[in-house]
Amino acid sequence: MGIGEAAQSGSTPSLARRRGTQQKAFMATLLLAAMLAGCTRPTGDFDRARPSIVHDDLMPAVGNEAARLRGDPVSKFNYTNDEKLLRKRGWTLIRPPWTKDWIGGTMVELSRTRILPETEGRVPPDLYLIYLRSDKFQSSDARYDKIASDAKGDAELVMPFCEVALRVQKADNERLRVLKSKPVTTEETYEGAKARVWENRVMIKWVGQALRYRIIAYKKALDGLEIETPTRDRVWKVNNAIRELEGQVRIAESGCDLSKRRAQDETVKRSRIFTGWGTERAPVQK
Repeated sequence: MGIGEAAQSGSTPSLARRRGTQQKAFMATLLLAAMLAGCTRPTGDFDRARPSIVHDDLMPAVGNEAARLRGDPVSKFNYTNDEKLLRKRGWTLIRPPWTKDWIGGTMVELSRTRILPETEGRVPPDLYLIYLRSDKFQSSDARYDKIASDAKGDAELVMPFCEVALRVQKADNERLRVLKSKPVTTEETYEGAKARVWENRVMIKWVGQALRYRIIAYKKALDGLEIETPTRDRVWKVNNAIRELEGQVRIAESGCDLSKRRAQDETVKRSRIFTGWGTERAPVQK
């Protein structure tokens, strides 16, 4: 065996060992990040996210590597102001409706930092009713009011999120147009641009999915309370708030296409009083 062959044969196990060591180190880091995520993302006033080195730096770094191993696109581009705002406003809609939900909060945080695929950050809908049954609420009516308040609050947050989402989508379209019309210096720039567009689209899709799961949680909670603590004057209020949220969620699920909302608003039921009584269809022939 020649010197070159011996060196080559000796380098192969060494390379395999290095790769194995790197994978073990990554898995250990991944496990550490998962344990740290168990604390969920820290919040401050009005349940706003607080800055955190673990949740803002360490876990996203681990998550980006996990996404690469899954084959998901990962961009190294800096975020635009709107892309940052998109994620901040989106976080308030993908996190559990009860911010002290340890299980749901952990799942969302693992997905937000990409340690798990984004669209797998589903909050178990049964946990919301468990929260409402806690001793935090001394009045049965207060539990109904909490559902209505949460649903109404979610509905009010959808349009501000969509306004930013539309600006991000417009910027992404311009980004893709430039990619086609101008020569790109490096493959990294080309792949980074496409990856960022993919990341933005996934974020917008995730918000629609998360809101749909919130509706399921609110409906399950209402069904449970109607049996456990019946009331005469609160069910309508809750159902009305959920219906309002459902209308906003349909917009979010459509990628924040506001034209669909305008089409819904412009749809008016036909009235026989104002369109001619008995003239809308031919008379019955005897």
